Amino acid sequence: MAFPMSTRPDLRLDVERTGRIGMPEAVLCQFKTVDQATGAVTGLLDTHDTVIATRITSEQSPKLEALRPQLIGTSTMAWQLRPPTSKSVALVSAGTSDAPVADEAAITLTALGHQARRITDVGVAGVHRLQSALPEFEHADAVIAIAGMEGALPTVLAGLIGKPIIAVPTSVGYGSSFEGVTALLTMLSSCAPGISVVGIDNGYGAACAVHRILQQ
Repeated sequence: MAFPMSTRPDLRLDVERTGRIGMPEAVLCQFKTVDQATGAVTGLLDTHDTVIATRITSEQSPKLEALRPQLIGTSTMAWQLRPPTSKSVALVSAGTSDAPVADEAAITLTALGHQARRITDVGVAGVHRLQSALPEFEHADAVIAIAGMEGALPTVLAGLIGKPIIAVPTSVGYGSSFEGVTALLTMLSSCAPGISVVGIDNGYGAACAVHRILQQ
């Protein structure tokens, strides 16, 4: 089966991905040159579909901002946003140091039409903070739980609410956190049933997982 692509020697853009899976191709800007990053975004903008660029570097940012994104985050931008849906996602992070990952997830969700409600700094080291925030999860259709260190937040949360939970380990932490590996293994080994886990620092992937759930 042949799939249409927008092609230049170093870029083969998957311009019909939305038609196949309901999500557009995103541009991972990390390790791309400025020309490659802007070329990919420009090529996708020509399709009039939603465009999301992640892991944008300081060198790439001015050129991409010149393309007038509708959403600008720490290292994520989006253009041609989808119309808002009625779906709401609670985006909960254990600490403010997890903000770049939460930001990537929030911009992706918003670009795909979902409401992203941020709940920040409710890590289990002060579990009363999470308990006081529980009413904020009541109207969420799904939850993305982001944590570094030992990564216990998704397990605790999954024992308190019945919403679908996507867990995101981050590379934040002291000592033996091993750049997110400890949090990843904790989440994969959770005793709370039904948690789904994405890779370390993968806010974009978590948002896409939630989108697949919500578009059913």
